[in-house]
Amino acid sequence: MTTLVLFNKPYQVLSQFTDKKGRKTLADFIDMDAVYPAGRLDYDSEGLLLLTGSGQLQHQISHPQRKIPKTYWVQVEGRVSDDAVKALAQGLQLNDGITRPAKVKTMPAPKIWDRKPPIRHRQRIATEWLSITLTEGRNRQVRRMTAAVGLPTLRLIRAGIGHWTLGQLAPGAFTTQSIHLPKA
Repeated sequence: MTTLVLFNKPYQVLSQFTDKKGRKTLADFIDMDAVYPAGRLDYDSEGLLLLTGSGQLQHQISHPQRKIPKTYWVQVEGRVSDDAVKALAQGLQLNDGITRPAKVKTMPAPKIWDRKPPIRHRQRIATEWLSITLTEGRNRQVRRMTAAVGLPTLRLIRAGIGHWTLGQLAPGAFTTQSIHLPKA
């Protein structure tokens, strides 16, 4: 058995345990020995981050060949057109190549925590929410994809990785699960 940590990473927290610049890190929230992130989540993104001390489990979760789906809730600036949803779903040309097809749909604003600091709000510009599920994990991919269709990302929350979800975890909170791994 190995332990898997499900952590709701707050906004402006690094997905690592140390930082020479004094920014908040995982060590400010998780006081456990020998667990490490299985993947990453940008400093200015929020949501589910998985950690484990098992190299085998870390590999199963984060290796690109596994193509584990990751679901993001994305608040964008502007009105989302059917064409934008179609383009995001089919795959887009970014500066590092064409993205894989994704599952994309509009969604009502999720019932979530307030972000500190709050996102910018412009009275004359609408915002909408998308659910985007990817099977790849390029650097800042979701933000680059929404920008490519003219919808700047205002807020990005990872809601799920594979079958693991945020559930009711508050920002900065974590829970653990015991995982049975087959013998190598």
